[in-house]
Amino acid sequence: MLAQHLLTVRVYYEDTDFTGVVYHASYLRFLERGRTEFLRACGIRQTELFDCATGTGLAFAVRKMAIEFLKPARMDDVLSVETRVDKVGGASIEMAQRILRGDEPLIAAHVRIAAVSGGRARRLTDAILAKLSCD
Repeated sequence: MLAQHLLTVRVYYEDTDFTGVVYHASYLRFLERGRTEFLRACGIRQTELFDCATGTGLAFAVRKMAIEFLKPARMDDVLSVETRVDKVGGASIEMAQRILRGDEPLIAAHVRIAAVSGGRARRLTDAILAKLSCD
């Protein structure tokens, strides 16, 4: 069974437009934090992966992203960023993400991240694959 992660974020003034509604690009930051914390919870430290001296020299890069903006979030809302793995390929991971306010879905996103090194796609290591099934 592939893992799922939940991250709580609060909307601050810096995340909103002049009307107090979350600016669309702010959701990208929330989603990125969700993916990063998901990987961290699985024992995957991106800085360690990228360190060529001690790691694999790999980095994760967003290859494709589709987002549905369902409802707006507002300043001071407390949101949950839900992240789960849908599919693991040879050099990529497909993740489904949602941003919710309570039980109310605000954002639905599907993201494909690719493992890259030296500007080229690289296969995911066995260690990474094993960690992606964390609970």
